[in-house]
Amino acid sequence: MTCINPYGPKGPKPNINNLTYHITNEPKRRKKKEEEEEEEEQQHMELGLKIYVSLVLEKRKAKKAGIKGPPPSILYGNISEMKRIELKEKAPMEEGGHVSHDYYPMLFPWFEQWRKDYGPVFMYSLRNMPMLYVSDPDLVKEIGLCTSLDLGKPSHLQREQWPLFGHGIFRSNGSDWAKQRKIIAPSFFMDKVKGMVDLMVDSTLPLLKSWESIIERGGGIGDVRVDQDLRSFSADVISKACFGSSYRKGKEIFLRLRALQDFLSKPGLSIGVSILRYLPTKKNKEIWRLEREVELSIMKMIVERKEAMEKEKDLLQALVESAERNYGVGKAANRFLVDNCKNIYFAGYETTTVLATWALMLLALNPEWQARAQTLRLYPPATFVSREALQEMKFGDIHIPKDTNIWSPIPKLHQDTSIWGPDAHEFNPARFANGIVGACKLPHVYMPFGLGPRTCLGQNFAMIELKALLSLVLSKFSFSLSPKYCHSPTYRMVVEPEHGLNLIMKKASDE
Repeated sequence: MTCINPYGPKGPKPNINNLTYHITNEPKRRKKKEEEEEEEEQQHMELGLKIYVSLVLEKRKAKKAGIKGPPPSILYGNISEMKRIELKEKAPMEEGGHVSHDYYPMLFPWFEQWRKDYGPVFMYSLRNMPMLYVSDPDLVKEIGLCTSLDLGKPSHLQREQWPLFGHGIFRSNGSDWAKQRKIIAPSFFMDKVKGMVDLMVDSTLPLLKSWESIIERGGGIGDVRVDQDLRSFSADVISKACFGSSYRKGKEIFLRLRALQDFLSKPGLSIGVSILRYLPTKKNKEIWRLEREVELSIMKMIVERKEAMEKEKDLLQALVESAERNYGVGKAANRFLVDNCKNIYFAGYETTTVLATWALMLLALNPEWQARAQTLRLYPPATFVSREALQEMKFGDIHIPKDTNIWSPIPKLHQDTSIWGPDAHEFNPARFANGIVGACKLPHVYMPFGLGPRTCLGQNFAMIELKALLSLVLSKFSFSLSPKYCHSPTYRMVVEPEHGLNLIMKKASDE
């Protein structure tokens, strides 16, 4: 691969010994990684039978401990059965004009079926990976609040989502994760986020003007595709707040990250097969191109910041300075910078977008709440709390073998009628009148941003941004669902409207 000068053919050449080091050495890095993955895959194939026997033994241990689950096949574990259940159980979410918020069984019908068959805690497998599904509220709490570095993010997600997140804070573990969190967390403390409110409001104003123009052109009423506009708004806020830029300058980064998200959302039957990610298929070539272009764009931004005479006091500057202090100059520093920029771009782009989109959808369905809305329960930004036991562990009476993945379903817990009452699937913000303690029987199951030490760093940022946006939108407009809207939540690492969100909007003063 030719080294691309981010400044263009006439600009100064980037310092090859500094931030562009890993770009110029990309072929060596990728080749080495391919060789390592090929060796790993060969070992997996040679030990295939042993792994299967191990899974069977783990199943027997789990059964003795009272944990059941579907029997795995020798090649795919339970993946084939998941596909079969998905085809059999998929049902529409909108019937007779009624929008159902009970979307979890439609998105994950295999979990719903196995939960009925085996209870709230069961074992299953993805190829050679043992998985523990946990929806028992007390066990979820114990796992979520565990502070041991022996409990981390699943390693298979690190491998499969590498082009999108690299080894940044979302997917790192152990001391690496602890160091990255210590560096990044202060930029999202509440005192810092409160100082960004004016910036958030400034980013909202062009959005409001755009919608007002559509309404005026429609003679006082407009059919607006709001999710696309909310994406641009969220991208602009995160760009200005964290990178001293704007959506316009970072547009290509966001578009390519979004494309990577689409490619990596549903690995299907290839999940767990490391070598397939390095075969030169059409899909993989496109993923590699997008990954390379995102990294080059981020490197250009970092080089510009390092060479700037005046330094912004934002997250990017904090990352650059921390990289130099903690990693020096070279490949490790570059990897830290690029990967965490990708993580923060993605989080800032996706979280608020889906939060705001679902909030507006719920308010469109319930106009009586448009002046006093509060909810993250029905459509939380996170879908699962996912962990991996990096060492042998024990929670409650359950023995967790090393390398076992643990998945806890947030939407299922948020809509459990035994916890929230018979109206658990209904939009009723009044349940929060006395806070979360008065809203349900087990307050610890309310975890829209996750739980414990790995709770989303950006939750303060997301909530303040959402409040700023909704307060301005609700003061300017009234709205209802457009006939174009088709309620079909889909899972693309986050739960989002598959076909977008169209609203019929008019100025609030026209009511």
